[in-house]
Amino acid sequence: MSKALEGIKVLDLTRALAGPYCAMMLGDLGADVIKVERPVYGDDSRGWGPPFVGAPYGPYPGESAYFISTNRNKRSVTVNFKAAEGQAIVRALAAACDVLVENFRTGTLDEMGLGYDDLHALNPRLVYCSISGYGRTGPYAERPGYDFIIQAEGGLMGITGPVEGPPSRLGIPIIDITAGMFAASAVLAALHARERTGEGQLVDVSLLDASVALLTNVASNTLVGGMPPRRLGNAHPNITPYEAFPARDRWFALAAANEGQWAVLCRAIGCPELKDDPRFATNVERVAHRAELLEALNAVFATRNAAEWMEVLSAAGLPCGPINAIDDVFAHPQAEARELAIETEHPTAGTVKTTGFPYKLSHTPAAIRRPPPRLGEHTADVLTELLGYAAEDVAALKERNVI
Repeated sequence: MSKALEGIKVLDLTRALAGPYCAMMLGDLGADVIKVERPVYGDDSRGWGPPFVGAPYGPYPGESAYFISTNRNKRSVTVNFKAAEGQAIVRALAAACDVLVENFRTGTLDEMGLGYDDLHALNPRLVYCSISGYGRTGPYAERPGYDFIIQAEGGLMGITGPVEGPPSRLGIPIIDITAGMFAASAVLAALHARERTGEGQLVDVSLLDASVALLTNVASNTLVGGMPPRRLGNAHPNITPYEAFPARDRWFALAAANEGQWAVLCRAIGCPELKDDPRFATNVERVAHRAELLEALNAVFATRNAAEWMEVLSAAGLPCGPINAIDDVFAHPQAEARELAIETEHPTAGTVKTTGFPYKLSHTPAAIRRPPPRLGEHTADVLTELLGYAAEDVAALKERNVI
């Protein structure tokens, strides 16, 4: 079957997570992604382990699981950006591509003649996507940005963690991942706009922008309602009961998001009196008396094991679920049915698994066409196929440490 982005060529000048995640999404949808890495070391994330799998290379004991997670469906080309000939190769690749994704510190590529203005003049149809810590404008534009720092500075840590305890980062680099997702979405919009105008454009995405965008309803509580949020642990700021509860043996999650579900919950747990209690009659009252409500529910849930409660609550049609470890997630029958772990063959590591596709397209489905590449695996292929280099030219560039 054809792929949604078949025929689109993406020049991936990124490393670590936000940029590679963006480029991987485009590759999953069918784009030909050419990942340019520095010789010997490659993408920083190649060294982020353990765990490592497969054969050792360069300074690494194998391929890092971290690198594998965000670099499938790409071809790897090694280029020395500091060499004038290396910069010329990048310019030639940009001239042959539809999209460029980069996450260098703002201004770095401009100093090499590889900034947006330079490459737009060379290829007006190029969609140039820049992912940075703080964006290309404003007083912090040239600062480096890291997920952990932006989780703190962008407000996410301030609302995450126990009520009486320190602020917490999320267990995944959520800002990097969502910035990559926002960037991929914006690239698709820019490609669509190019169909009308014939011209590419600059896409400017920052980790800080992504972090603030994620605040959504919590931000609105402050911007619209003047209610500064506080840490609530697993609780929802505007709805209750909507959080994790301790059963006799373990915790589980439960959400009663409307008045109908609240009434069903009271009947299902054998406590109709809670529905009739004026303190809990409406969601507004329940939020106002959250502590008293949780005390009552915790006493009930402590009488049975979590599996028993989830069976009762599910039978009543209420949203609930276990709090799973990661290995439990991939053993979940629905995760298996949705193919949320996919196997692919790696040239030195054998069969490796990566997370599946979170989107299902009926006519142009996402697919793994290439495993995460070995460092520089496709350098000769890309230079000869895309740029017309002769084999002896490639050999000479390698001899001069340009590739």
